[in-house]
Amino acid sequence: MQHPRDLARANIPSLRKPRSEDGAAIWELVRACKPLDENSMYCNLIQCDHFADTCVVAELKGEVVGWISAYVMPNDPETLFVWQVAVSEKARGMGLGTLMLKSILDRAECDDVERIQTTITSDNEASWALFRKFGKTQGTGLDVQPYYTQALHFQNRHETENLVTIPLAQSLARAA
Repeated sequence: MQHPRDLARANIPSLRKPRSEDGAAIWELVRACKPLDENSMYCNLIQCDHFADTCVVAELKGEVVGWISAYVMPNDPETLFVWQVAVSEKARGMGLGTLMLKSILDRAECDDVERIQTTITSDNEASWALFRKFGKTQGTGLDVQPYYTQALHFQNRHETENLVTIPLAQSLARAA
């Protein structure tokens, strides 16, 4: 008979850096997480391969149930840009998005990161909830401004993407 602690642990996703072999499973996860924009499977494979140090996969019983693609901005090494967050219905309500963000930020590759940025459309409630919650864990709110606009950048084929910036708690502590 298993100990209750072991049963509980069996339902907690494990977090790790992605591998190129994860590309197809991540592509399927993103496709299932509307309203996320789908990238090509090749794009997800490249993210897993070239950006593994700043991306994270969450697995539950061998199945990919969470994904964050992110990268340190080449022109601003103090900023981690979060490209996409996907959480399977099987893993929602666990705080997995926040855990995955913290997992990336705890890596040596992010030692110089002082803020995270992402873009979110106005109607993406799940992303707004995640980043508001994450901002609270950092003791700050969200700085929001239109970034890629519907008319100028998307030729009215996509909603405006709002740039969200969250200063990290350790950078706030250094500034004080």
